[in-house]
Amino acid sequence: MLSKVATLEAILEHIHDGQTIMFGDWHGQFAPDEIIDGMLEKGVKDITAIAVSAGYPGQGVGKLVVAHRIKRIITTHIGLNPEALKQMLAGELDVEFVPQGTWAERVRCGGAGIGGFLTPTGVGTSVEEGKQKITIDDKEYLLELPLHADVSLVKATKADTAGNLYFRMNSRATNTTIAYAADFVAAEVEEIVPVGNLSPEDIAVPAPIIDMVYERRGEKRYICPMWKKAMAKVQAKAQERK
Repeated sequence: MLSKVATLEAILEHIHDGQTIMFGDWHGQFAPDEIIDGMLEKGVKDITAIAVSAGYPGQGVGKLVVAHRIKRIITTHIGLNPEALKQMLAGELDVEFVPQGTWAERVRCGGAGIGGFLTPTGVGTSVEEGKQKITIDDKEYLLELPLHADVSLVKATKADTAGNLYFRMNSRATNTTIAYAADFVAAEVEEIVPVGNLSPEDIAVPAPIIDMVYERRGEKRYICPMWKKAMAKVQAKAQERK
């Protein structure tokens, strides 16, 4: 069976200036950080980013924002990254805010080849500006169009050599949705195992969807670092009460 295991350098050959890139990044967590670091080193710029948030300044897509590599971002909020707000107010970063459910469905439509969908969310607000409104049974809906990218960068827990992906607990986040909505899809994973080591019920994204798989070189992160710190604090307080 064809192996999709690739080097970081091979993945970066598919990432260029001016592309539209989706990031599996849940507010700075569950992000393909080593691929992002490679993009920074390569000097990739003028990106249109599609991500659920602008991340944190030192995590995930937030690192690209801080480095001024992103010219436009389609996202649900930027509140966790002060640099994104600063750039937006200065006119340096074009931000399209999308309600989170609408954002997820637009990405899903982009992956499924659906031309769009109708939603009442945003009617009567700034969200409706520039969009077509359709009235059905006296109720107004917005026509929301699909989101599709040149590249999707996914972060998974494990992959087999064929490219089947497994995600631990809620690390799926937006990764399993964006994997379907791009022309080229690369996954950064904690561990690569032989074909057959992942049971069918554990596979969240099947191999045909993935083009390349990269095993990260740094510290393994089976648990989100932020949550790990939070749980340590909870456990410390629990010990104090005993």
